[in-house]
Amino acid sequence: METQTVLLIILAAIVSLGLVLFQYHYKSKKRGKLGLWLSFLRFIAWFGAFLLVINPEFAKNSYTLEKAELFVLVDNSTSIEGSETRASLQKIKESSALSDKFDIQYHSFGNQLNAYDSLSFAEKNTNISKALNTLQTISGEMNKAVVLITDGNQTVGEDYEFFTKSSNTPIYPLAVGDTTTYEDVRVGQLNVNKYAFLKNKYPLEVYINYEGDGAITKTVTISENGKTVYREVVDLSKTRNSKVINTLLDARSVGVKNIVVAVTSLTNERNTANNRRSAAVEVIDEKTNIAIVSEAMHPDIGALKKSIESNEQRAVVIYKPTTSATDFDKIDLFILYQPTGSFSKVYQYIKQKKTNYFTITGPKTDWAFLNRVQNSFTKNSYEQAEETIPVENAGFSIFNVEDFDTTDFPPLSSNLGDIIINKAHEVLLGQQIKGVELNQPLLAVLGNEGEREAILFGENLWKWRMQSYRNQQDFKNFDTFMGKLIRYLSTNKPKARFTVDYESVYQGNSEAKVTATYFDEAFLFDANATINVALRNTDTGKTKEIPMLVKGNYYEADFSDIPPGPYRFTAKVANEGISKSGSFTVLDFDVEQQFLSTDHNKLARLAKNTDGNSFFPAQTNDLIDGLVGAQRFVPTQKNEQNIVSLIDFKFLLGIIVAALALEWLLRKYNGLT
Repeated sequence: METQTVLLIILAAIVSLGLVLFQYHYKSKKRGKLGLWLSFLRFIAWFGAFLLVINPEFAKNSYTLEKAELFVLVDNSTSIEGSETRASLQKIKESSALSDKFDIQYHSFGNQLNAYDSLSFAEKNTNISKALNTLQTISGEMNKAVVLITDGNQTVGEDYEFFTKSSNTPIYPLAVGDTTTYEDVRVGQLNVNKYAFLKNKYPLEVYINYEGDGAITKTVTISENGKTVYREVVDLSKTRNSKVINTLLDARSVGVKNIVVAVTSLTNERNTANNRRSAAVEVIDEKTNIAIVSEAMHPDIGALKKSIESNEQRAVVIYKPTTSATDFDKIDLFILYQPTGSFSKVYQYIKQKKTNYFTITGPKTDWAFLNRVQNSFTKNSYEQAEETIPVENAGFSIFNVEDFDTTDFPPLSSNLGDIIINKAHEVLLGQQIKGVELNQPLLAVLGNEGEREAILFGENLWKWRMQSYRNQQDFKNFDTFMGKLIRYLSTNKPKARFTVDYESVYQGNSEAKVTATYFDEAFLFDANATINVALRNTDTGKTKEIPMLVKGNYYEADFSDIPPGPYRFTAKVANEGISKSGSFTVLDFDVEQQFLSTDHNKLARLAKNTDGNSFFPAQTNDLIDGLVGAQRFVPTQKNEQNIVSLIDFKFLLGIIVAALALEWLLRKYNGLT
């Protein structure tokens, strides 16, 4: 209790005593026991009243002992040696000294961090950096250590060796697997486009890598659908340990072409699984031609071109509004960037040919002209520039945009104004300005039978593509979304109640999925439908049937457990007689099997960078002893201070009332006024 409060209580007692003496003893002849009792009761009343005003408080301290956190991350991929991993993990679990010192949490990881349940060693990819980053996000700045049980071979993601997000989090790698370096020759990176066009040539780039001390001569063959189409002899050695092969292959017929690159194996080579690698190319007989029409150059134009052409089925040209109409005849879709009065000829051509188009507006748009030249929408522009944040519309149902994420997307530049859309439409993105959501579209899709268009009310799309890369380290989020929008706009087929979406080729079965959208007769998404997919391997004839599960506003069938090979499928809506069919190929490739030895050197560097130590399974006890003896992880005593009132005011108020009541009764009983 503070000194000031103690002094106030003493003062309250003195003042209370003074008031009692003045009331009962100053110029009063009352003496005896009755006077003393009345004085005492009045003193209690006055002193209690003053205590209510002072409200004395004191600090109550409670002490707790907080242990450091120990996170044990276990690699659950197919390249991990299971027996020694389980043995090391069991030793950690059985260490009472470790559990006494740490609060221990167990996690497994493959492509992402998962809660620990059991180990299957079936994950098809390893992303160590993502697991560490996710752990850092969920654990914050607490005092902690990380035990990383892995072989150090990462197949996707950022290089974990340079993980430095939290310099106060030491990492203790436990390198499992074979640390011996073996002589090995393998097919490394294989680069090929997903699509090629009939009667054209498509490029193929192959990296052949060698690890060993000798000099070797090996033959590399490239086959297409089982037929050898290219052969080359390569010489490799310790100093010249890689060779890049570039060639062009002919696209002679339409369909999926399975490409297999193989290099002859070494004598007694330990790992021959990495001596061959597969890819696939789909040869198509058509290409979507898209024109971006703009009066001036802008970064958005380059970003749109890069994004759209990430799908090789699409080609983008950039035209001025004054381009000859004969050049427009080969265009399937127009993107009109910030139209002005010079776009009159373009709009006239679009109206005459009924070509689909995508309008992008911004501060440089001539709204007087745009409102006059078309009747799909109008905007009463106030000519006041504003920054607009996108707001996703969860109810959008024209095509599946469930995977599109606008988290941290920067605002687009636009002009304030009231927007009226005059055609049937759905809003894909709404507007938010200065934290206030407006009932206005930012991106809307318009369409009817035979004609489709879209309108974006803002410029600087290039910032969205850059932010997509910052968020996921690739452009896939933005490019996939833009591809779906372009695919919708580049076809004039009427809206179907049931659509399916899938890739023609999957690199391994981990990503083999088929998605679908289904609408009722009013074209509202129906989440209660029963949709089954019948799948048949066209090589073996084996079949399987699984139901599609609802995932937000679409359905999904996961085929991650099927073996490699060509497949045909039919998705059917029960009791409706509606079905869609398609085909895809799953390549025989497991990137985890490309590694033979543990990358213990990189794990040791990771430990050094984070002020930890690296160990091997035989040193698990040393790891435990080191963690138990480390002074940086001693438990922390925490003091929680609560300010508590010295007296319960209800109890004190009751005492005051009781004292005054008893005083009144005594006075009345003794005939005093």
